[in-house]
Order: sequence, then structure tokens, then C-alpha cells
Amino acid sequence: MKVAVFSTKSYDRTFLEAANTQSKHELVFLEPRLSCETSVLATGSQAVCAFVNDELNAQTLSKLESLGVKLIALRSAGFNNVDLVKAEELGLTVVRVPAYSPYAVAEHTIGLILALNRRIPRAYNRVREGNFSLEGLLGFDLHGKTVGIVGTGRIGTITAQILLGFGCKVLAYDNSPPDNKILEYVSFSELLAAADIISLHCPLTADTHHLINAKTIAQMKTGAMLINTSRGALIDTKAVIIGLKSGKIGYLGLDVYEKEGDLFFEDFSSAVIQDDLFERLLTFPNVLITGHQSFFTAEALKSIAETTLSNISDFEQGLPCSNQIKIQD
Repeated sequence: MKVAVFSTKSYDRTFLEAANTQSKHELVFLEPRLSCETSVLATGSQAVCAFVNDELNAQTLSKLESLGVKLIALRSAGFNNVDLVKAEELGLTVVRVPAYSPYAVAEHTIGLILALNRRIPRAYNRVREGNFSLEGLLGFDLHGKTVGIVGTGRIGTITAQILLGFGCKVLAYDNSPPDNKILEYVSFSELLAAADIISLHCPLTADTHHLINAKTIAQMKTGAMLINTSRGALIDTKAVIIGLKSGKIGYLGLDVYEKEGDLFFEDFSSAVIQDDLFERLLTFPNVLITGHQSFFTAEALKSIAETTLSNISDFEQGLPCSNQIKIQD
């Protein structure tokens, strides 16, 4: 099957080509993000392979369907960038990679917590300048602290397990809590009030959009640490900036950002970034941002590539695909 692979980086090509040795699909690697304007690049392809910041709205899907595309193969777990109602209306099949390496994201979450707590970026820069002063580098013991995990799928559960190993008390909130005997489930309000550290691991839906907002920030402990390695729009950035300025939020660690589509995965080191909110976040000494790299391990990329191509092969052969997304998902 001919597949137009959008938002391609060198690492995407490396892992997809390695996984394609058995499937032997015709992969057309394209650097641009998928949008209505760039969808013409899929001409002649029966499938498109898209990533997290590709735009699969009604207009783009309609254009793809008119070009003969039948399959949307996401190389990601999240699918909030896809208009599923329109896809179903057009008869387009949408598949995803529901799990690749939950350990990758969970471990990155822990890395953000440790780096923020022990001021590792600041300490690194000081030592490089010959400054060995410890002033301003005071951290706290994770042991004994209360951590709130919001969303207890595989990533949230693994994050909780790691934190239990540190000796933390872990509280969990999930609107559909699984049968999980290792975690103590509480209401969202109780979690906000009790947690020294709050880590977000839930999908982006209409219900979770701006889950962290002015009202919920007011319920947090003063000086709490907030971590988001899930989806950017779980957080109302304007409200978080106000929380940082007031001291209500003591630390902020982000691997995602609600307007990251125009920034992440690209090199803007020689340009002026036009996003004023993002630039404002960078001015705070207690904020640490990484560019959506929590998934970025060799194991995860191998799994993503293999599952993506397996999904495409299942569709081509008319086989049922357990990774197909339907509206009720």
C-alpha cells in the first residue's frame, strides 16, 4: 500500500524503514505537517500516516477522501487532532498506536520532577561557569511527599509505581478508575488539596480540556509542583502563569503545551518565537519545559513503527484491527 508519511523526521524514517522490511509498503516520507493545504501531497496514496500535531479536521479529511485516501494511520496514542465524526461520515478508517512504551513517558515524568526539585538545569549552568555556590539550589526529599496522579492508565500507573518506590504517598484520580489495588483513589478536589506534586496522565477530551484552570489551581497546596506529560490543553496556560506569579504553583514541568503545534519538533533557535505565552513561561526560574520528548526512546520508536505498519497491513488485507478508533472510543 502506498502511504504518505507526514511530519517526517530522520528518526521516523529510520524506524519505519526498519519495520517495513517485512510489510514492504510504499512509504513516501514528507517533512511538512499535514493540513488541508499540504494534503495534496498525499495524491496517489491510499493511506496517510500522521503524528500528534497534524491537522485532521473536517476540511483536511474531506480533501484526503477526495484524493482517494481510505486510511488514517496515526503513529501516536492520542487522537484529539482527528474529527472522528467526519472520518466516519466519509468512510475513512482511523487507526492508532494505543501503547508503545509507557515506561518512556513515566520515566521522563520522574526526570522532570527530579530536575525541578533539585534545580539540576541551574546547577549545571553554574558549574560550567565555575560557580559552585549552593545558594538557591535547595530541594526537598521526595520520600514522604504526597503525589497526585491524574489518570491511571498504563503511564499513570507506572509513574505511580516508580514514585511509591521513592517512598511517596500516592493519591490517584480517574473518572473511570480501574481495578487497581496498589493505588488510593480520591476525588479530584481531595487530590488537589493534598498533593505536593500533581502529575497529569489523562487524555484530552471535552471534559478534560483546561482541567487545570484558575478554579482548580486555587484548590492546590501553595507551592505545589505541577507536571504535564500528557496533552498541552489539559492546562490553561494563562491561569498557570498567574499561579506561578502568585506562588500558588511552586514548580512547573511541561513536556507538552497547548499551542505546541506551531513550535515543537522544529528548530527555532535562530528565529524570534512569536508565542508570547510560551515566552513568558520561559522567564520563570521554576519552570522546566521539554519539547514533547517524553515518548522519545529507541524502544518506543521501534514499537510505534511496528504497530503503525501492522495496522496498515491489517487494513490492506481486510483483517479486523484492534487499534481502530471509533466514535465511542
